[in-house]
Amino acid sequence: MRPQLQLLAFDAYGTLFDVHSVVTTCEALFPGRGGELSRLWRQKQLEYSWLRALMGRYVDFWSVTEEALTYAMRTLELDVAWAAEVMESYTQLELYPEVKASLGALSAYERVILSNGSPRMLNEVVSAAGLTGELVAVLSADEVRSFKPDPRVYALVLEGGLDRASIGFISANAWDVSGAKAFGFWTCWLNRSGAPPEALGFSPDLITTDLEALVRYLGS
Repeated sequence: MRPQLQLLAFDAYGTLFDVHSVVTTCEALFPGRGGELSRLWRQKQLEYSWLRALMGRYVDFWSVTEEALTYAMRTLELDVAWAAEVMESYTQLELYPEVKASLGALSAYERVILSNGSPRMLNEVVSAAGLTGELVAVLSADEVRSFKPDPRVYALVLEGGLDRASIGFISANAWDVSGAKAFGFWTCWLNRSGAPPEALGFSPDLITTDLEALVRYLGS
């Protein structure tokens, strides 16, 4: 049975925007090393967000991303003098191919982004991708000075007055889906990479490989 949802909240990084599209810049600066730099950068970005939330030592996601890049470049013995140029690639991330059309096809629902990204990061990447008109709000974890899966971040979606049962949360990050499910949202995991599910005791309500499948499911 189709869930009775009024609002769909989308994670940004890895869900709508391909974080590994930075490989183009990384590879141009460090031939043959772009892929490993992108992978380690993303790994440390997530780890640093979780660690800072647990330690209560908040800095915004731009700073977390910059710190993770510095670590990755030093680990791989790459010239950190290029870090600023690599960082700028994060404001021009590519959309996954089906995203724009799928968001348009979901116009019966209110659509928001709920992301760890700082407001400036999100505004720049959303504007560059031409998504501004597809969204009613872009919500940043910066408002509560923490990061997902802190429940306070998911609670930002409730400030419009809706209850949890009427909200669907969509992410390509399985840990993020677990956090949203624990909070009480209906969840969809976009398993873009064919990864195994998390063993955290919270199963997504729907597993798909892309947003087109979500459109078909909600339209059934």
